[in-house]
Amino acid sequence: MVLQVWVKQRWHSFWRAEMGVNCKITSAPALERPRDILGLLVSLKPGDIIFIDEIHRLARMTEEILYPAMEDYRLDITTGKGASTKTRSLQLPKFTLVGATTKVGALSSPLRDRFGLIQRLRFYEPDELSQIVLRTAHLLQTVVTDDGALEIARRSRGTPRIANRLLKRVRDYAEVKAAGAINQSVAAEALSLFQVDPCGLDWTDRRMLSVMIEQFNGGPVGIETMAAATGEDIQTIEEVYELPLLNANWLSAPHT
Repeated sequence: MVLQVWVKQRWHSFWRAEMGVNCKITSAPALERPRDILGLLVSLKPGDIIFIDEIHRLARMTEEILYPAMEDYRLDITTGKGASTKTRSLQLPKFTLVGATTKVGALSSPLRDRFGLIQRLRFYEPDELSQIVLRTAHLLQTVVTDDGALEIARRSRGTPRIANRLLKRVRDYAEVKAAGAINQSVAAEALSLFQVDPCGLDWTDRRMLSVMIEQFNGGPVGIETMAAATGEDIQTIEEVYELPLLNANWLSAPHT
């Protein structure tokens, strides 16, 4: 929670300092009812930025309210019921909408096509992740050397969330088993204890690969067969194991 608050404060400070505007940060599940997005839009000032995380989870009615706001900076409001129903249009100040998602395909076409720019973020390199580890260590008041941070970064699959999680586990190990700063050897020992190898694979990842190699001669093998052989359900294999292994080039998609 401390890290989340710190990040939000940094974003607010960045936009105020660089552009003189405010950044309103929210998530799609928090905008469940139409009045939630209405209140957010009405409170905007010229140049403000709205950041919506997990935007693919927007409710349909909330999404449709955004259409005229994104296209014409207009907010259509319906008041009354039955024969007394009236529609009013409120002019909104110009604003910037930023949406974040890991499931672009889950966005509806009308919403996706209204964004002026779509960018895909790449995975972090180890040297970049090591800077994140050092920053988090500072927040946690934990001393980590440069080579210790790099060792954690190498095993984090290019993902800051994983890097921060591994750092906390290494910190716990160091408090009990080691004295002083977390260096490369301490980080390696701790992560080996937690069964995270130098490639960032844990024991479940290695089990998936072992089943494919030993039982199916390296594949190809269908996901239903893998689910039966490992005792995992299909959705878990697809969302938890398959994607990281594909990104790390441990798996390859079959040619069609």
